[in-house]
Amino acid sequence: MTGSNRGGEVSIRELSKSFSLGGRQLAVLRRLNLDIRSGECLVIVGASGSGKTTLLRILAGLEAADSGGVAIDGKPVHGVGVDRAVIFQEPRLLPWLTVLGNVAFGLEVRGVPKSEAEERARFYVALVGLAEFADAYPRQLSGGMAQRVGIARALTVQPEILLLDEPLGALDAMTKIGMQEELARIWSEENVTMVMVTHDLEEAIYLADRVLILPKEKGGATRLITVDLPRPRQRSESRFVRYREELLREFGLH
Repeated sequence: MTGSNRGGEVSIRELSKSFSLGGRQLAVLRRLNLDIRSGECLVIVGASGSGKTTLLRILAGLEAADSGGVAIDGKPVHGVGVDRAVIFQEPRLLPWLTVLGNVAFGLEVRGVPKSEAEERARFYVALVGLAEFADAYPRQLSGGMAQRVGIARALTVQPEILLLDEPLGALDAMTKIGMQEELARIWSEENVTMVMVTHDLEEAIYLADRVLILPKEKGGATRLITVDLPRPRQRSESRFVRYREELLREFGLH
């Protein structure tokens, strides 16, 4: 059931977005052009207000651009679609459903027969390492376990593109490292295009094929950094440390 690549190429052209703030227009994205390869892991970083989450919401179809556009596999994006799944910082599980029920829920509302939905849900619950907790309720889970349920729920609809908005931001340091390793494994096994927003620069280096740096300053240029490191990645390896220092310099932190 593990997904062979089903597409998921993203083309962003001349994308601009602004918001009204205090009677003036605040531009957060300015004529952005970017291609995301099928099966790639792109991680987006930037200062607060640089447009990271706005870009992710536009890719998800939850927000409309002012100008320019997004295409997936050559088809323009107009609203949400089954080819994309979003994972937020909070997993937003339904408290009255078990782990298995939460993961199967998205399939059932799409009209998938209950037996098939449960079979697929069990596969993805096992994929994220929660087979023993399939009958547990959200109140019985740790934060990291709850986020695994959210990941399984997103994967079970077999999207071409997985969009993650700081999914590990609320976790403690040790749990976060473990979940980063899990995300890297799941992404590799599912061969899905993954676009992730994070404030954690080390997380970006650990997971990304490329890191997109969004500028906060008006007129600033976006930058793409290719992370040319073998997987699984070693955080203490000298080249990993050099990439981390490069990102720190980008934000004036080194």
